[in-house]
Amino acid sequence: MGYLHDGHISLVRRSKKRADVTVVSIFVNPTQFAPNEDYNKYPRDIKKDRKMLRREQVDILFHPDVSEIYGTNFQTYTNVENITKILEGETRPNHFRGVTTIVSILFNCVKPDITFFGQKDAQQAEIIKRMVNDLKFNLKVEVCPIIREKDGLALSSRNVYLSDKERQDALILNKSLRLGENMIKNGETSTKKILSEMKKLINSVDSSNLDYVSIVEKKSFSIAKSIEKGERYYILIACKIGTTRLIDNLLIKV
Repeated sequence: MGYLHDGHISLVRRSKKRADVTVVSIFVNPTQFAPNEDYNKYPRDIKKDRKMLRREQVDILFHPDVSEIYGTNFQTYTNVENITKILEGETRPNHFRGVTTIVSILFNCVKPDITFFGQKDAQQAEIIKRMVNDLKFNLKVEVCPIIREKDGLALSSRNVYLSDKERQDALILNKSLRLGENMIKNGETSTKKILSEMKKLINSVDSSNLDYVSIVEKKSFSIAKSIEKGERYYILIACKIGTTRLIDNLLIKV
């Protein structure tokens, strides 16, 4: 959605390695924002974005207007069931319907062979992979690693909202993920115990307001009741720091 940072640029660089032509779409999508969310104030700086993309020698920037995408009397939506009803989907109803609709429109406009998404939006990436498989889009979805600051904070366009103190407080998200990871590496199999300790750590920061912390199975994205050897799991967090809602996650291989 623009306001590019090094996380986005990592996707561009991956595309440059994997594809002959790289197309970047920038579109702040109104249908994935609820009425009480930050669509109107979502950070935008298309001039800066253009400079960054030129520097990376991107072939095409696709930057349509809302009217070009949705026109008048738009009525058709793409929706994935089940996986969209938990976690982000439970907290933000209709969010993923907006995401899958705009992504399917962009796919139809650009017709890519490969598309690149970031792991930071892990649930979104799994939903898009499911949609591509179910609707037989003729393309491959590649999910690329989270890019972090040196102190561990996951890069996000919304980080610009954080005050200096909130920026420091936000480090608690990555710290809690590492706590969960260490508990699993040390043999803890009870997700209830892991999540309890993570919540205590997150709630120790005054500015935090935890939305959810959860452990899900990588393939099914179903809530994990226990940790089993040979499986892969996402530890997922959504939390407000002050008034800024941040998400983060860690992929664990047991």
